[in-house]
Amino acid sequence: MPTIDLTGLPVEDRAKQGPYLPPATQPVRTVVWMLHLALPMIGLWLLLANPETLDVMWQDNLGHFWLIIVVAAINLVLGAMINQASARRNDARLFLVSLVFLGTAGFFLMHGLSTPRIILEGPNYGFDLAHPIGLLFASVIAFASALPLSERAAQAVLRSQRWLSGGLVLALIAWGITSLVPGVTFLSSKPPAQGAGLGAIELVGVALYVAAAVMMFQLHRKRPAAMLISLVTAYALLAETMVAGMTHRSWHLSWWLWHILLTLAFVFVAYSAYMQFRREGSSAGLFDSVALSATVKKIRADYEAALEELVGHLRNSAESKVPIANRLAGKFGLTEAQAAVLDRAGEALANERELTERLAALVDTGNQARVGLPEGEMLAQGLERVRQAYGDVRIELVSDGRLTVGSDEYSKQDFPDNRPLRREGTVVHPLTVKGVLAGALEVPVGRTPQDEALAATLASQMSISLENARLYQELSTLFRQYMSPDVANSLLADPQTAALGGKLVELTALFADLKGFTSFSEQAAPGEIVEMLNRYHTAAVPIVLGNGGTIVQFVGDALLALFNAPAEQPHHALSAAKAALAMQEAAEEIARGMPGYPRFRIGINTGLALVGNIGSPELRGFNAMGDCVNVAARLEGVADPGTVVIGQSTLDQIGPGATTHSLGWLSLKGKEQSVNAYVLSALP
Repeated sequence: MPTIDLTGLPVEDRAKQGPYLPPATQPVRTVVWMLHLALPMIGLWLLLANPETLDVMWQDNLGHFWLIIVVAAINLVLGAMINQASARRNDARLFLVSLVFLGTAGFFLMHGLSTPRIILEGPNYGFDLAHPIGLLFASVIAFASALPLSERAAQAVLRSQRWLSGGLVLALIAWGITSLVPGVTFLSSKPPAQGAGLGAIELVGVALYVAAAVMMFQLHRKRPAAMLISLVTAYALLAETMVAGMTHRSWHLSWWLWHILLTLAFVFVAYSAYMQFRREGSSAGLFDSVALSATVKKIRADYEAALEELVGHLRNSAESKVPIANRLAGKFGLTEAQAAVLDRAGEALANERELTERLAALVDTGNQARVGLPEGEMLAQGLERVRQAYGDVRIELVSDGRLTVGSDEYSKQDFPDNRPLRREGTVVHPLTVKGVLAGALEVPVGRTPQDEALAATLASQMSISLENARLYQELSTLFRQYMSPDVANSLLADPQTAALGGKLVELTALFADLKGFTSFSEQAAPGEIVEMLNRYHTAAVPIVLGNGGTIVQFVGDALLALFNAPAEQPHHALSAAKAALAMQEAAEEIARGMPGYPRFRIGINTGLALVGNIGSPELRGFNAMGDCVNVAARLEGVADPGTVVIGQSTLDQIGPGATTHSLGWLSLKGKEQSVNAYVLSALP
């Protein structure tokens, strides 16, 4: 059954359509977010448009120093945390994002240390160039981090981790020496009055940040996460920082603006991480949403596998669930409280799944209890399925008036009012058929009331299935003793076939009776007559059935069999002829040594007949009517004892090779036209 979310759509379908965005609030949030990003640029424009009145100068060297140091410290902490996450997840994107924060932290630290009157006495190139170079470096890494890296590219990044990290450290050390030690390079010397910058190169950094923000936002739309949107905001603010820094009006309000934007960018990410930490109570998965898609899939698979492991462990061994929770807590960085919640959730899920599996086993047991399946096979199939859900289950049936389950013997008195019997660790439920004890179902003691109710329902289902199997067997045996198996099978499979009426089909009718039966009956006792008839019919019936025929009538010493009705036969005329010759051979064996026994005479004819149920709503029988059947009866009347007479239509369908003797055209009773008949003595 598909899972439904709050949108009313299956989760699978919603995943194809993208994340759910509330129609009334999402546009408002987007507008507010864009407005917040636009306000700094509007402010910058106002300051630069009125430099004399608005863009005033405010120089606070010590305040600037501590502001930059704080921002660098925030970046360093964030970079270290993301780097740790990248190492734990082995994810290339997280590593690149960590370089963005670590790189900006290093260059901002150099910018702060270059603040005039802290280490160096006056203005210097290092003070002006550290922040744009740091931001430009970070923009390249930010753009790379937002790309949908292929597996091959991701592996290349991971293989280059040491080189990239080491190169960044060496670059920062070199920058610190060259910018903070006077006289080593020009970086410690005084810049021009209008300040130093990178010029048009800074526009490249702006473009890279914007592109990175757009790609991260697309990723956010695929898998919405607070950390992703905070990273999008940070990249956008860093782009604005580079724009504001291009004014080079040191210590003016426009200059302080980009410092504020810089601070907001990283404080926003830090605040998002802090809020997520408070919400989840752990730092283990703070940055998982930023990772590559392959990593996210692996994380989800790990969580699913861990949950399955926990459920399986709880299901099989409730006593030792604390160690498994502790192990999972260590694997996923969970707190004790989270591990306890995981224990309870896993136990509830285990109970739920166990209940679901038992319900499914109950349904399957009912489906497997097909009518016509022997009760032993039915119970064996049901037991195999039930054990998968209930554990060590045993089913025993009453045998020779005794019911034994394991080493214990039970009787009807052990189950008053059909209530189950509780034993140590197990519950024994009675299985009854028509109110009589027929067997017992032994199941382990359930952990919940639902388990016990399901076990009782299972026992009832087994009783019903057992009763149906035995009832079907009784009906099947009864039907097959009073009618042909084909008719019995048809009625058992579909009772609608018992409706009055019929259809026109081509068939071969076989009539047989015992010539001399009347005279034999006059001289023999009733018991001898019955014995003689049973001997002949006991031999004839299997022969007819074995050749696919359907016996529809026994009238005294005569029988009527149909071939190709109700079951279809491709060579019904040949089958009828084989059955007739075999019947005569069997009759000769019976009559040999029994003086005075009558002999079979058989007539066979092929043609169209109306086949179906004939009679009344209260009593009916399966039969065939038509000229074809009448002719077969007349041919049987002209046959000599021990012979088989067939019509021309039957001989035509048997084909060449049959050994026959022509009787010529016969005038039969009730027939205006003569019938060409043959005595059949052998088949090819």
